[in-house]
Amino acid sequence: MSNSRETGGTGETMSDVNRVFVEKKPGFDVEAQHIRADLVENLGMRGLKALRLINRYDVAGLSPEEFAQARDTILSEPNQDNVYAETCPLDGWQAFAMEYLPGQYDQRADSAAQCVQLLTQGERPQVVTAKVIAVQGELSGADMERIQDYLINPVESRLASMDKPESLDMRADRPADVQRVKGFTAWDDSRMQQYYDDMGFAMTIEDLFFVRDYFRDEEHRDPTVTELRVIDTYWSDHCRHTTFNTRLRKIHIVQGAISAAIEEALGAYYAVRGEVYGNIIGSNAKHPVSLMDMAVIGMKVLKKRGQIPDLDQSEEINACSIEVPVTIDGKKEPWLVQFKNETHNHPTEIEPFGGAATCLGGAIRDPLSGRAYVYQAMRVTGSGDPRVPVDETLHGKLPTRKITTGAAAGYSSYGNQVGLATGQVQEMYDPGYVAKRLEIGAVVGASPKANVCREEPQPGDQIVLLGGATGRDGIGGATGSSKAHTEESVEECGAEVQKGNPPTERKIQRMFRKRRVTRLIKRCNDFGAGGVSVAIGELAPGLQIDLDKVPKKYEGLDGTELAISESQERMAVVLDPADVDTFIAEADRENLRATVVATVTEEPRLQMRWRGDKIVDITRAFLDTNGVTGVAEVEIPAVDPAADYREAVPADLQKKPLDEAFRANLQRLEVCCQKGLAERFDASIGAATVLMPFAGKYQLTPEEGMVAKIPTAGQTDDATAMAYGFIPGISKWSPFHGAAWAVTESLSKLCALGADPLKARLTFQEYFERMTGEPERWGQPTAALLGALCAQLGLGLPAIGGKDSMSGTFEHLDVPPTLVSFALSMTKASKTVSAALQGAGHDVVLFPVPVEKSSHLPDWKKLKAYYRMLHSLIASGQVLAAGVVKEGGVAAAAAKMAFGNQVGLSFDRNMEDASVLFAPRVGSLVVELKAGAAFPKEAVAVGKTIDTPELVLAGSRMPLKELTQAWAGTLEKIFPNTAPSEPVTHQVPLYTKRNTTGPAVKSAKPRVFIPVFPGTNCEYDSAKAFARAGAQPDVLVVRNLTPAAIEETIEAMAQAIRKSQIIMLPGGFSGGDEPDGSGKFIATTFRNPKIAEAVADLLQHRDGLMLGICNGFQALIKLGLVPYGEIRMPSADAPTLTYNTIGRHVSRMVYTRVTSVQSPWFAAVQPGDIFTVPVSHGEGRFVASDSVLQQLIANGQIATQYVDPQGNPSGDIAWNPNGSVCAIEGITSPDGRILGKMGHSERKGRDLYKNVPGEKDQKLFESGVKYFG
Repeated sequence: MSNSRETGGTGETMSDVNRVFVEKKPGFDVEAQHIRADLVENLGMRGLKALRLINRYDVAGLSPEEFAQARDTILSEPNQDNVYAETCPLDGWQAFAMEYLPGQYDQRADSAAQCVQLLTQGERPQVVTAKVIAVQGELSGADMERIQDYLINPVESRLASMDKPESLDMRADRPADVQRVKGFTAWDDSRMQQYYDDMGFAMTIEDLFFVRDYFRDEEHRDPTVTELRVIDTYWSDHCRHTTFNTRLRKIHIVQGAISAAIEEALGAYYAVRGEVYGNIIGSNAKHPVSLMDMAVIGMKVLKKRGQIPDLDQSEEINACSIEVPVTIDGKKEPWLVQFKNETHNHPTEIEPFGGAATCLGGAIRDPLSGRAYVYQAMRVTGSGDPRVPVDETLHGKLPTRKITTGAAAGYSSYGNQVGLATGQVQEMYDPGYVAKRLEIGAVVGASPKANVCREEPQPGDQIVLLGGATGRDGIGGATGSSKAHTEESVEECGAEVQKGNPPTERKIQRMFRKRRVTRLIKRCNDFGAGGVSVAIGELAPGLQIDLDKVPKKYEGLDGTELAISESQERMAVVLDPADVDTFIAEADRENLRATVVATVTEEPRLQMRWRGDKIVDITRAFLDTNGVTGVAEVEIPAVDPAADYREAVPADLQKKPLDEAFRANLQRLEVCCQKGLAERFDASIGAATVLMPFAGKYQLTPEEGMVAKIPTAGQTDDATAMAYGFIPGISKWSPFHGAAWAVTESLSKLCALGADPLKARLTFQEYFERMTGEPERWGQPTAALLGALCAQLGLGLPAIGGKDSMSGTFEHLDVPPTLVSFALSMTKASKTVSAALQGAGHDVVLFPVPVEKSSHLPDWKKLKAYYRMLHSLIASGQVLAAGVVKEGGVAAAAAKMAFGNQVGLSFDRNMEDASVLFAPRVGSLVVELKAGAAFPKEAVAVGKTIDTPELVLAGSRMPLKELTQAWAGTLEKIFPNTAPSEPVTHQVPLYTKRNTTGPAVKSAKPRVFIPVFPGTNCEYDSAKAFARAGAQPDVLVVRNLTPAAIEETIEAMAQAIRKSQIIMLPGGFSGGDEPDGSGKFIATTFRNPKIAEAVADLLQHRDGLMLGICNGFQALIKLGLVPYGEIRMPSADAPTLTYNTIGRHVSRMVYTRVTSVQSPWFAAVQPGDIFTVPVSHGEGRFVASDSVLQQLIANGQIATQYVDPQGNPSGDIAWNPNGSVCAIEGITSPDGRILGKMGHSERKGRDLYKNVPGEKDQKLFESGVKYFG
């Protein structure tokens, strides 16, 4: 720690390392101010008066001139940053530095190195980053230690030295040869137990005895350490579901008032086993009774009965897959829709950002390995109360607030960068999740069936590793996720957390979207748990793997580490030898590395060589045993019907007057608003989103699920709908009922969206406490799976996939018994229904789910008729809005439906009952009927919509504004929705004069150049918008893996620009919006003299156009192309785009006004026109001096502004999402031919974002094309 000056070293030793410190200027230091507020409010540092955040860069491998140029254009920006060379002034400040652990992926350092290489076109420099935290105030030494402990997670980071290193080379000793475990086969059980304890294996001691016997009796040798680690990984619960495959030899159901329902379900399970396997009851060696069998038997029996005609099955599939007809431009063709749920509970618990990020990354790669393009995601999580003070954190745990906010940041960062629309985000709060967090990512992907070729690997086939390089991140991840955890084990878990690199995964997605590539692939597996040993090891029975060929992030990795590292963004593909060169060439076109690392062999053995030594040589038959099958007994306890959570009014509401209870209900943690959480996730990328997560003019009604169109090149109305179901309180009362109602809730939500729930396909997420020898613990998952099976058989709907996680224990704390149901159904975008009430004068009714009173379960037969009736009612157009009862009861459902459009509701007299209002009678639908619709006989009156924005209950009038504030306030300090308003200091008059000059050379089909940088993710949407408008898009992928590739790219870009009439800079996160700023990759490349000259020629001599949206706008403004119309060096007084005032990413629809029509891009609209446009950015705040603003106004360069629904430019965060001065959303060059804007006008199409009102097409692309016509 320093209290004076951050140094650049001792000053005595020469170093080739250049050091620079970069600090945001006051007004731009949003992150620093948020860290200070966090430390004051949540860590209790009341004496903290000021905080500075300084980014430190150490750079090696550049000349002084190159470093100076990189410092001034890449590492800093003169209009935002203060820069200090070598030393940082810290007089009067207490300071420390923090950095990633060696070997952990640092996206800022990586992006900086890549960006500088684009600048120099030489070898990639070395870059190491750190953050310096400097504080002032009344802070003791103990306070400083608490701040350090709070900000530094030792799993991924450490205190950094204040001295400058002499070199940035990672010191890597040559790793030792892999050792044989001498004497292993001769050890007795006592010696083996000692070794087992020393090694910390995830497999059981019985498994290790089995391994000893195998090597002694079949291999006649001692194993290598690598073989034992590979076996431990291969047989881990994470990879081989050992807990779920444990044989259940006795299942006892304790008698109780409703135990007959569970007994009936168990009997049905035994009966369908007989139908599927041919035996009547019990178990046999081939098909033992197990949790896994209970999980899959529903699918097996329904398939045998011919009830799953759309099921797509193969040896390869890593995700649920169904074959569906998709109509594109009037022509029907077969597609595969793949969906998957994935958890990263343990990694997220110990390193929230990386764990949650790679949860999504892993979920994406499963359907991606099936050649599906993943286009939609859902995030469902479980957490303790994030409002609990930090000093009440359990010893050995991270604060719950840090876990939940860090996980949200990690998942959203990955999804936003990879370009995946997250259609729903929901966090469940329960004290049980303090034991271990629940982090689920569910994704949906699709591809034409013709894209997929599946063949059996043949001897001689080659296995290519595609994508990222291998490091130490994720080593032991599979085994770590399979263990229960204690305070001590958490301290040792650092290497188990993988680090995500979303730009690389985006490249793989692009590559796998090409039919000419995917048709080459015989079989594919993604690198998740287990690394090489599992991802490649599963591809064929016989394999010879050359670990020396596995690309490494750095030297020093030994054979064992290379075999089991779970480094992310990698795929293993099986290719015919004749196709290898073609595949590698295609990878290079997408800026990806591809390397042959293995060969399929005739002999069924898994073999690995490293440095000439065969360190793994195991028979496939032995590996496929999955170890010793465990045996357990089960006891399912009696369920007390009087304690049914679904029928209970929450205790804290029971004695309150109805109006007071109504407000309190909305403030409950289980019910309150989560918009501040959900808006961090891009919901509109891909231009396929039918429903935004929040509906209505005010975007305050949470939707019941997500709906997105199939990602086709042409027009389609076909879409997928996905919803989830689970309430912890019901499951804690009875896991059996919890699962049955989870399935029902997920199906009811589909119904509310307008999809047909009786055509759904299910996938389950099981998450339970660590199983021990206690039969009662085994009773929880057994009961839950029987409940889920009961629903599948009762409705004839199968679960065709799932994921189990059976390690939800910390010390003596257990997670609540968790079975989350995800339901997916095909639907039509045009028929999709929102949950937001639409207007006054309509009946709002409740359709109670039919319940069998004796069992407290849905009456399955009646439920099918219930869904048919409701789906028919919605399809006929009689329903304007539909919501589902869950936590908070009818009261919360109706209020949330009212918030979006601020439509009032007068409750019927029969709602004046606490149990009717507040009991979580999950699965029932609340529906707004069309005016004049007949009152359905199955319905119960909830009330009538009214003109005034209030809810009227039992004579009490509750203004919707007040209720909304109460609902939104609970989590405001955790996930903020509000920020200080930015005063609109200038009234900008409408600029009506149009630029009528046209290009000298006309073109009926102008060419549009669209560069794709690492991290760009809007190229498909942009190219599609231009193509539909009549242009010819020319998409070029920037290749920067080698200096030669960069040189070729620069040449190709310059040529493409000279052939084009329009340059489109698409949105995304070029370089991950790093180093500490967006658009730098693009701006650096366009400063290259060859490209800058081509741009100048286009603009000055050929009257061309440029358009930059979001990330593209950020690049245009850094280049000076807006507002100046030419590329120029950055200056301290230039306008800029910087971090949103709210301090987070914002994704929503915004209302924008066309303020100036000077630009040809606005030729098809009128001044004053208002459009509803999606935004999604973290750095969209436009900042400019008063003199610059005056000039922009006078010149008509303020193209568009953020406005409220009445059309008034606004500085309120509700309408101005980033705090831009003068509410500016877009600006132009002086003549209007260059336009930069934050709103994603390219994300347009029929029936998109239909739950938010307004005109959504600004005709930008048509206007750009017409300019040349």
